[in-house]
Amino acid sequence: MELFKGENILDFTDKFKTDLDCLEYLADIKWGSNFSCKKCSHQKHTVRSSNYARDCNSCHHIESPTSGTLFHKVKFGLRKAFTIVFEMSAATKSISASQIAKRLDISRKTAWYFMHKVRIAMKSSESQPIVKTVYVDEFVFGGQENLKQGRSTDSKKKKVVVAVETNADRGVKRAYFKTIDNYSSEELSKIFIAHISEKATVITDKWTGYTPLKTDYNITQIKSNVSDFFEINTIIHQLKAGLRSVYSWVSKKHFQKYLDEYSYRINRSIHKQTIFDNLINRMTDHINIDFEQIKLST
Repeated sequence: MELFKGENILDFTDKFKTDLDCLEYLADIKWGSNFSCKKCSHQKHTVRSSNYARDCNSCHHIESPTSGTLFHKVKFGLRKAFTIVFEMSAATKSISASQIAKRLDISRKTAWYFMHKVRIAMKSSESQPIVKTVYVDEFVFGGQENLKQGRSTDSKKKKVVVAVETNADRGVKRAYFKTIDNYSSEELSKIFIAHISEKATVITDKWTGYTPLKTDYNITQIKSNVSDFFEINTIIHQLKAGLRSVYSWVSKKHFQKYLDEYSYRINRSIHKQTIFDNLINRMTDHINIDFEQIKLST
């Protein structure tokens, strides 16, 4: 099946008119021409026209295109599931579970559950660390608290450390976020370990929590000001504005998933033509996660 490109909702609905269209698309991604039976490794098979499942010619094990993926046992229709993926990949500020539920005539719980599956697929593989210039800073997200200023360790606000890679023209190339419990070097190191190479040029403010990390990273600490940290402050502002405009409340338990979603879209802003296909590929490659696992995950 031909690759879907673009962000046009009419093109999307023309491409995926039925659940069967979605199954065909998943089958092409999952197997292409390289099917191998999960039970006996036999490669010759028969394609079932009713659902594009593969029927092994040796042991007759039947495998669905959705089996073992994040689309496993979707009960509200694969076309609706594809629509959620499209909405979340094409949107600028995402969309709430309540909105999705109303648009697709499904329960809010179902929308919330599947949208978290999509966010799990959006998580960075952490396989391509930043090797050039990166700005690192922290921020908080949440309502106002009286007498809580600066880096208050006892604040109930959600704490986040952010790394923004810039190019030679000070444009943003990539942005990553990590939730942290406090502002210690141990917590701040999470973003370094996950996303920053020891070869990178790292610029931070003069917070003492970054000082111990100089042993392993090329860190330059400068006085925080608007001009030097303009790009990173812009990203933080956009993230906060996006979250506040879409969600009435975001739980601390699942906050990292919302950060991963924002990061995924901004890091593919120049690849929007294929962002839907990329996300479908990720969901097909990822093992299935059930509702209880998502409730317990952070």
